[in-house]
Amino acid sequence: MNIVLIGFMGSGKSSIGRVLAKQKGMYFIDTDSLIESFEGQKIRDIFANHGEGYFRELEKKTFNWLSSCVDNAVISTGGGMPTVIDSFEKLGKTVYLKVDFETLLERLKAEEFDKRPLFADVEFAKKIFEIREPIYTQKSELIVDANMEFESVLKEVSSKA
Repeated sequence: MNIVLIGFMGSGKSSIGRVLAKQKGMYFIDTDSLIESFEGQKIRDIFANHGEGYFRELEKKTFNWLSSCVDNAVISTGGGMPTVIDSFEKLGKTVYLKVDFETLLERLKAEEFDKRPLFADVEFAKKIFEIREPIYTQKSELIVDANMEFESVLKEVSSKA
């Protein structure tokens, strides 16, 4: 059984996921890194060269591959993946790392914005955040307050996932 971490970019999916996987003796997979590997280019370049629609199709393809080929993994999804996947049920237990937008801004340093295409315009990112929040809630089996300190979030996810 897999553990699938969803949430907005910067919510801690990758950092929590890596440590959680190690604690539980599971593999760790970051879907954005997997897509970069498949495509041979960075996410920001995929967006720039092919557009968001193309990237979302890659997310669907990655989800289908993971669902049929991966077990015993903690999977960190890209922030937009839940917008194009109807249900994560066949992939594993879905945990939403819920964080306030203000907390995200504090966590993300200016150089991070360059790696996150949707954060090029903070007001636009906030609108996307507001649109995605109910999607994350609807598609999760467990919601964890990720505004807490790293160790507290990790403990919560580890004990319930």
